[in-house]
Formats: sequence, structure tokens, C-alpha cells
Amino acid sequence: MVRPRIIVTRKLPEPVEARLKALFTVAFNPSDEPFGKQKLIKAMTRADGILCAFGDNIDAEVLQAGGARKAQILANFGVGTNHIDLEAAEELGVVVTNTPGVLNDATADLAMALILASTRRMWMHENRLRRGEWQGFDLTSGLGCSLRDKVLGVVGMGRIGTALAMRAHFGFGMKVIYFNRSKVFAAAVPKAESVDSIEELMAQADVISLHVPGDAENRHLINAERLAMMKPTAHLVNTARGDVVDETALIEALQKGAIAGAGLDVFEHEPAVPEALKALDNVTLLPHIGSATLETRIAMGMRAVDNLQAHFSDQVPPHQVV
Repeated sequence: MVRPRIIVTRKLPEPVEARLKALFTVAFNPSDEPFGKQKLIKAMTRADGILCAFGDNIDAEVLQAGGARKAQILANFGVGTNHIDLEAAEELGVVVTNTPGVLNDATADLAMALILASTRRMWMHENRLRRGEWQGFDLTSGLGCSLRDKVLGVVGMGRIGTALAMRAHFGFGMKVIYFNRSKVFAAAVPKAESVDSIEELMAQADVISLHVPGDAENRHLINAERLAMMKPTAHLVNTARGDVVDETALIEALQKGAIAGAGLDVFEHEPAVPEALKALDNVTLLPHIGSATLETRIAMGMRAVDNLQAHFSDQVPPHQVV
């Protein structure tokens, strides 16, 4: 029997690649250089399925592949699918899957790390030390703030938002409020309170952490008007998608000291990061590493392979999006 041909757009952990080779005829990407549009179109015409990832811009033109499309399924390595035109995929009958559930802890851990880095001003202090400006222990310069009894505002109380809220409440004594467009059950976090609007959350929280999908509805969800509602002592953390925040408005708020700080793992125009953002000492910047533990990346890859295996066994993939 001829095995399905799978094209993989990015380099994967070795155990995932080994399992793919055992199941399919596979073309890997040993260089790990992202596919451009023309390479993606060519892949759509040559593969039965594509294992893709964030950064692969799979729009309607790519999906149509000049009318010569062969690929039946896009197995996305990751939860977010805003880089794929889901409406066009559905119209063309291309199955799209994702990998939810296995990156909750890794991303929540990183969000908590960014909260600590921002509130304790770690980047400023480390940078000062590395530049040779530290003159020894002192009592009053560059003081951060404690998290105990502070209010954490979670925008998007899904799996990751809840995992973060539990860490913040049980580990650091924070009070939790949250905003969700849909009703959620947050009993796992004692005394967590739902608020009626993002505006209410922005005004009340000492730390705001974003955990919403990166889609058209959420683009610039955090804009200049909502940033202006934050306390001047508050911090913003984003491990969701970069375009959820109006980056220009955030830079202005940080430059003016309208908010105390920010911790960012994602950016509006990745991999580009504005020089104005890099120049600030009240923001911690990380290169989209929310799920970047070996265990998590292997689990994500295996989930993507599960989806491919189910599809080519004439079963509904366990994590089908469209």
C-alpha cells in the first residue's frame, strides 16, 4: 500500500520525526527555514498532508494552489490557527487540526515568569548589572512590588488562563478576576470573580494577563483606550498572540510611564520587534517561547501526528478545527 506523503514545514523534535517516518512518506525541513508562499503552494500540490506551524501563512491562494491542490489535511503544530484561512479551508474541503491541551502548563509557567520579571523589574536590574553599573547592595533603588494580595486580571479564562490563575492564587497569594466572552466555570481557583467587561478588569487589576485567540475579533483588543484605563502601577503580560495588543499604543504607554511595565512573549509583526520596544527598561521581551520545553514540544508533535494518523485511517481527527 502506498503510504501518504507528508511535508513538514519546520524542524521537529527527533521522537516526533521518528514516528512520522514510521507511519508516512515524509519530506522534512532540515534547515528549519520558514516556507514562503510559493513553497507552501508547491507543498499543497505535492503532499497528501502538511504538518505546519505558526508562521506559515496559509491563505486562500495557498489553499487553492492554482487549482492543483493535492493536500487533504493541515495538521497544525500549535493551538492557534489564525495563520490559516479557516473559511477557505472549509470551503475547499481541507481538514485543519490543532494540538490543544498539552501546552497549558508550559505557557502558564512562562506567563507567571513574565509577571515576576515585570513586577520585580528583573530586566532593568540584569541589564544594569551586565553594563557594569551595579555598585553593590542598596536599599531604595529600582524597587519592584510584591504579588501577595494584588489583583490578577485574566482576559480569557480558558485552559491556560485557569492554569495561570491557579499558580498566581495558590503560589503567590493573588486575588483573581477574569473576563470571558463565554461562560466558564472557574471553581478551581477559589474566590475567582468574573467581571462584566474588559474595561472593568483593566481598571481593577494590578497585573493583566492575556489568553485569547489571535483572530480578527481580538485584533487590538488591548488598544490605547483600554491601556489608559490601567492603573499607573499595573503590568500587562501577553503570551497569547501579538496582534491582540496595539503595539504602538503599548509603547507609548510604557514610554510615558502610564503603566508600570509589561512582559511580552509575542509581537504584532513577528519576528520584527520595534526598536522603541527594545530600548525600554520597563518591559521584558521573550522570543515566542511559551510552549518551548522539550516535553511540551514532543507532546504537541505527537498530537499533530495523531491527527494525521486518524485522518488517513478514515477516522475523524481527535482535534479537528474544520
